[in-house]
Amino acid sequence: MVKPKRPDGEPRATDFVESLDRGLRLLQAFGERSSPMTLSEIAALAGLPRATARRILFTLAHGGYVSSDGKSFAPTPHVLTLAGAYLRSNQIVAVLQPVLDEIAAAAQEISSLAVLDGDDVVFIARGSPTRMFSGGVDIGYRLPAFCTAVGRAMLGRLGDAELKVRLSAMKREALTPQTLTDPRRLLAAIIADRARGFSFVDREAEPHFRSIAVPVKRYDDTIAAAINIGAHVDRISTDEMTKRFLPLLREHAAQVTQKLV
Repeated sequence: MVKPKRPDGEPRATDFVESLDRGLRLLQAFGERSSPMTLSEIAALAGLPRATARRILFTLAHGGYVSSDGKSFAPTPHVLTLAGAYLRSNQIVAVLQPVLDEIAAAAQEISSLAVLDGDDVVFIARGSPTRMFSGGVDIGYRLPAFCTAVGRAMLGRLGDAELKVRLSAMKREALTPQTLTDPRRLLAAIIADRARGFSFVDREAEPHFRSIAVPVKRYDDTIAAAINIGAHVDRISTDEMTKRFLPLLREHAAQVTQKLV
């Protein structure tokens, strides 16, 4: 766990609120299941004593974040206000959402925006063509960075030495038979992607799905995010990805560089 820091960067133990940390861990535990859970199940997933989890759950219920039928607990839609605060205040989302809509309309495919969060990527916005009904990844969806096009595009912002250490340390479980997990091969792939300015991943993160992504850079040339177009392998060929979608992604990523600070 990262220690909290004062504005001057020096850690101070009194800045850490343990009860808040436990409450956030408990809320995150709900993401492990798609159905209501008992107190014991939630406590086990959050790594908390049962009595502690009980007090936190009742506090969250008092605030409207959790509901209960007396036996099990589930998050309420009020939890989305926490995500909404991030999305409304995030400059990258504000700048890129119209861009994603333009890309989706031009490509007639879903385009998504992702950022790095530890060793994962988190999808924080997307554009969808009107003809397509709710396909692609949802906002808030997480995937390992090492085996996704958006993840490799963003990992390219690291220097070679730092990237090598990062890849060796991260968890690299194969998600499909095609997933590349060897750290030396991953290092070579990301360095090559950095040089050519885009990443292409074919069925490594999800079966039957391929994706192409480009980094999104700030005004100072630092990589802040990545945008992609992904599609089912039976519908979109590798050739179409690189010839039709790549120029579209590059053009729109270049348009926002001076807007991101």
